[in-house]
Amino acid sequence: MPTGIPSLDPILEGGVPPGSLILLFGDLGAGSYEFTYSSIVNSLNLMKGTVAVGTIVPKEIRYITFTRMKEDVQHEITSSFRADGLEELVKTIRFDDLSDLYFDNSVVPDEWYSHSNVITRLQKRSSQDSILLKLANIIDGISPGSLLILDSVTDVANQSALPNFWHNLTGFLRGLQRISKQRGITTYILLSRGILDSSQERELEDIVDAVLLFKWEETSGARRQRVMYFEKFRGVMPHLEERDLVKFAVRISASGGFEVSNIRVVI
Repeated sequence: MPTGIPSLDPILEGGVPPGSLILLFGDLGAGSYEFTYSSIVNSLNLMKGTVAVGTIVPKEIRYITFTRMKEDVQHEITSSFRADGLEELVKTIRFDDLSDLYFDNSVVPDEWYSHSNVITRLQKRSSQDSILLKLANIIDGISPGSLLILDSVTDVANQSALPNFWHNLTGFLRGLQRISKQRGITTYILLSRGILDSSQERELEDIVDAVLLFKWEETSGARRQRVMYFEKFRGVMPHLEERDLVKFAVRISASGGFEVSNIRVVI
C-alpha cells in the first residue's frame, strides 16, 4: 500500500506491507503530522483514480481523534496544501471523535466538548465503556484494506499512571497489531517524544511493525533540519539498510507536501 509520499514510495518499492502498524514518533513540529496529512491527501487522490497493477489503495480512510474536532483536522489539512478540490476530497475521510469519553472524567466543563443534553451525558458516564473499548468497537467496523490514523497516543499517555491503564493500552495495541494483519488495515499511530518514560516508549516500539522517528538536527550555520529515521520496519528494514536508506532529510511545502531526500554519512 503506498504511503502517498511520492519521494518515499519508490524507496519502499511501492509502499508498505498492508496491515502494518506504524508508529510515527518524534519531536514537536518535526514532521509527523505533515507526513500523515500528505499521506492522506495523496491516498485520497489515488482512491479516485486509476492505479498500477499490484498497487493497493485504501478502501477507506478512517481518522480517530481523542481530543480534536473533525473540523479542526479538516481545516488543518486543507490549509496545509495548495490543491484544487481538496476541501471536497477531505470530506470523504471518515472521522470518529472520542473526546466525550476522554473529557468525561476531567475538570473540563461539558459545554466545551459536548453538544448532548444533560441526561444523555449522565447516561454515558454511568456506562462501563472505557475509551479503549469504544476504540476497539470502532476499529472492528472498519473495512478491511483501509488506512487508519490514531491521533494520538500522546493524548491518552497522561493516563498511563492510572491502575491497569498501561497494561490495558499495550494489550490493546498488541491486539490491534494482530487484527491489522488479518484485515490488511494499515495504521498510523502518532506519539510525541518525551510524554512517556523511555521504558514505555521502548515497549510501544517493540509492539508495532515500524517506527518512523522524526527529529530536529542542528546543521551548519546554527540552522535546524528536520530528519526522518527508519528505526524499525519488520520485513522492510534489511532492504533499506542494504542501500543505506534509513535516514532522510525532510522538506515540507504547500505544493509538494512532505518530501524526503536521503542523507549519506561518510565517515
